[in-house]
This record gives sequence, structure tokens and C-alpha cells, in this order.
Amino acid sequence: MTPELIVEYASVAAIVILVIALLMTVYRVVVGPTLPDRVIALDMLVGIVIGFIAVIALRTSYTLYIDIAIALGLVGFLATVAFARFILARGYVGEGEQVEAGPSSKKPTGKSGSGKSGKPVKASKPAAPLGKEAK
Repeated sequence: MTPELIVEYASVAAIVILVIALLMTVYRVVVGPTLPDRVIALDMLVGIVIGFIAVIALRTSYTLYIDIAIALGLVGFLATVAFARFILARGYVGEGEQVEAGPSSKKPTGKSGSGKSGKPVKASKPAAPLGKEAK
């Protein structure tokens, strides 16, 4: 077996595995059941696309694709952080659990049984951005 043939078989196997992972992840994005599940699935989609780009870079021997994959990884990370901040700002923790912004406890309540009254509990104030002092 020549090295080119091994790379060819490996890249075909990688594409098949990535397509299966892509389909499973798209299913998780569509079905959910919660918003954090969807955000994690979208982050996983970014990783799968980076895998596709890497396989294409190996098959074509065009190294610029690696730079594109690195840039996509950085953008995907920033998007995940933005989604996480959105979820926290919205006050959504999980299925049936909510928190309200405020200075007291961080414990969520709801169906999980962590709160006895079933009412939303106030969470602590988010940290101030870098370079700004908290007032």
C-alpha cells in the first residue's frame, strides 16, 4: 500500500464519520430539548466543520485551509461565549429552572428539586467588564 492510498482511505473514513457526527448534531440542534443543549450542539457543529476543513486540506494539499480552520475555531469560541452570556442574561438555567438577576443566592429552583418553594431565586450580579471598576 502506498502512502497516498492510505491517506485516501483515511480521508474517506474521516468524511463518513464527520457526516454521521454532523447529522447527529443537527438532530440535537433541532430537537433540543433545552436552549443550553442547542448552544452546545452549535459549538459541536463548529468543531465538525473544522474537521471537514482539515480533511479537505489534507486531500488537496492546500495549506491555506488550515488558517481558515484556525480562524473558524476562534470565531466559534467567541460565539459560544456570547451564547452563554445570553443564556445567563436571560436568566435561563435549564428545563423548568429560572433565576432572577439580583444580589442574593445563585441557587436555581424548579423541577430539579433544588428549591423548596418552586419560585425563582435571585442570582448574584454579573462581574464588571475588564478595565471598569464595580460601583
